Parts: sequence; C-alpha cells; structure tokens
Amino acid sequence: MLYRWGLKSLSAACMALAIAACSRPEPEVALRERVSALQDAIGARDPAAMQQFLSADFIGNDGMDRRAARAYAALLMRRHPRSGVVFGPLRVDMASPGHATVGFDAIATAGPDGPLPGHAGVYAVRTAWRDQDGEWMLYRAEWTRKL
Repeated sequence: MLYRWGLKSLSAACMALAIAACSRPEPEVALRERVSALQDAIGARDPAAMQQFLSADFIGNDGMDRRAARAYAALLMRRHPRSGVVFGPLRVDMASPGHATVGFDAIATAGPDGPLPGHAGVYAVRTAWRDQDGEWMLYRAEWTRKL
C-alpha cells in the first residue's frame, strides 16, 4: 500500500513538473528574452528584423516613429559597416500586468575602429514595452548620451 502511494505521489510530481515546463515563461523572463532577440537583430545588422520588435505606434527621441527608426538604423549601418551596439545589464520594472520598462546603458562602437564619429559614447536608454497578443513589443524608447 505504501509503495502504491509513493508511486502515485511520484507520478503526480512528474506530471506537475512536465506541465510547468510547458507553460509560458514568466513575463519578465519573456521580456528579457525579447530584448535579447532585439539585440541579436541589431547585432545581425538587419533593420527589417529590428523593426519587427517595434509596435505600430512606436515613438523615439525627437518624435521618431517606427519607419524612421528603421531608416535611421539602415543609414547608420550603411555609413558605418562595422559598427555595433553593446547593451549593459538590463534593469526591468514590471510596472503593471502587460506593461514594463527596461533601462540599460548602451555603447555605440565602430568595431575595431573605435567609437562611431558623432555618435560615440555611452548612452542611457529607457524603453517601454507592452504585451500585445502574447508578444512583448517596444512602444517607446528614449536615449541620452552619458559620456
């Protein structure tokens, strides 16, 4: 009898673990994965892939919209073919269900040639994200030069 009870308990525990493994990741984990995927798109130098992370109503510095953000990224990538952006550690604030802010420092580089002329340095970046149909979308971004 004790053997059956132990076997049932073990089976129930295994099923609970299997269900937990198949569930959606916690919102913060999913958001961090999404920001990492955005960084990968930037690292791949693909403005179209980068744009897929921006909501239709995206707004950036100086009123930059989704289309202008893609065009600006494409221009920088053409002018500086070995440039890149390195994100620092993320500071995530899950403001309310389905909404979050992510802050980080970013370093604009030109690969082995050093910082980008005119765009060089470290930037403080603050972004706002919302869950749209189960996918985190970036709807606001602000950046200021730190150094």
